[in-house]
Amino acid sequence: MLNALEVFTTVIVGLMVGVEFSVAFVMNRIFRALPEDSGQLARAHGGRTLGALMPFWYVGSLVLSAVWAIAGWDRPGAGLVVIAAALLIVSVIMSLLLLVPINNRGKTWTPENRPADWKEQMDRWDRYHYVRVAVIVAAFTFLVAALV
Repeated sequence: MLNALEVFTTVIVGLMVGVEFSVAFVMNRIFRALPEDSGQLARAHGGRTLGALMPFWYVGSLVLSAVWAIAGWDRPGAGLVVIAAALLIVSVIMSLLLLVPINNRGKTWTPENRPADWKEQMDRWDRYHYVRVAVIVAAFTFLVAALV
């Protein structure tokens, strides 16, 4: 049963990392290249869509990692899982304090109501997101290391 939890947790976190990596290094670059207001509208739509899903994914990944750490406390690699869970806690805190406030504003913007500094706010979100991606990649790496 623990083996199934380990694999399931690693897959769930890995998929989350893949989505967030894609947002950072693929989707946002595509959005920036779109003409006129299309990029801002795409980001707003992405903020609504992923903004509804990601809280469950982040918290779910953290819960699964914590359950793995507790259930496998006496097994090799438990320390790595604890580090991964700690990094996932950091990612959740970063999300709540830094990224979600910007996302909550950005997902309501249209070309008619967006603030003058909307690009600066999106650039700030991107910088925070790059750091968050690095944190969750590290968490995923520790989970994989614990699994093997």
